[in-house]
Amino acid sequence: MRSQPTRVVLALSLALVLSSSLTSAQVELGARLNKTIELLDNDLAALGLLAFDYSLNNARSLARSDLDFVIIDMEHAPFDVERLREFLLGMTDKRAILDKGNLQPSVTPIVRIPATGGTEVITQVKQVLDVGVFGVMFPSVDNREQAEIAIKAMRYPQLTNAEDFEPRGLRGRNPANASWYWGISDYHQKADVWPLDDAGELLAIIQIETPEGVENIDAILSVPGVGAIFIGPADLSGAMGYASASAPEVEAAIQTVLTACLTHDVACAITTSPDNVEQRLAKGFTMVTVGTDSGLSARAAETLSKAKSTIDQ
Repeated sequence: MRSQPTRVVLALSLALVLSSSLTSAQVELGARLNKTIELLDNDLAALGLLAFDYSLNNARSLARSDLDFVIIDMEHAPFDVERLREFLLGMTDKRAILDKGNLQPSVTPIVRIPATGGTEVITQVKQVLDVGVFGVMFPSVDNREQAEIAIKAMRYPQLTNAEDFEPRGLRGRNPANASWYWGISDYHQKADVWPLDDAGELLAIIQIETPEGVENIDAILSVPGVGAIFIGPADLSGAMGYASASAPEVEAAIQTVLTACLTHDVACAITTSPDNVEQRLAKGFTMVTVGTDSGLSARAAETLSKAKSTIDQ
């Protein structure tokens, strides 16, 4: 029987087969800073994983992997902004920047914050965005009000006559660190949520993990600025009273969320097993995570790189 790290590598390699050939054939990446947004905007799959180890060494390994994004999990790992700052420095691959000729990080750094509502959300979002991450994932969003607070927290206040004034931004201005990490001087203009702002480089990911979230999915999706919905099967199954995400009732709830996302033309993401990657992509999911950084060693990253090189030839 294959080990879990090996199965993760094989699953991600399969996903690369399904998405990378289309990417290389139709889209020349690098037109914008956020690679994940660029993929989604071109109806292409984005592949990633959850990182609980956001150390400098792990950042270096992930920066040269063939992943499209990494979600730094500060919900289940410590909420440590200085450690996050160090992680982002480790993901700054100057050689890759030189070779590509653009400032787009090869792997988009996104943070899952621990807060689920209230003023704590606003504070945590401000702190991680000011460091320079390109997206925020909000856990266990149950209703439109929580989704709206999430979007407001990610936005700077807009000009009074702006067409996209609402949801009104609540983020305070202190762009020095983020501007330095992004390598640009016009951070304020680019640091808005996509697709509400077509040129925005920030991705707001709303996580659905409860029956309430499933029930209110259409209202949640109606909030301008929601860039993706991320289904958490493990927590969703627990909240529904089932021991496993494989229960038919849980899968029915997952399909309800997916159908709503397809109807509203919003990207739908899910954590899945290595065996189900192809199926999830075929059904319409456009963001997929398989495993965690504990299953992606430097050797695994090298294997992914070789797999993608073979595809692109």
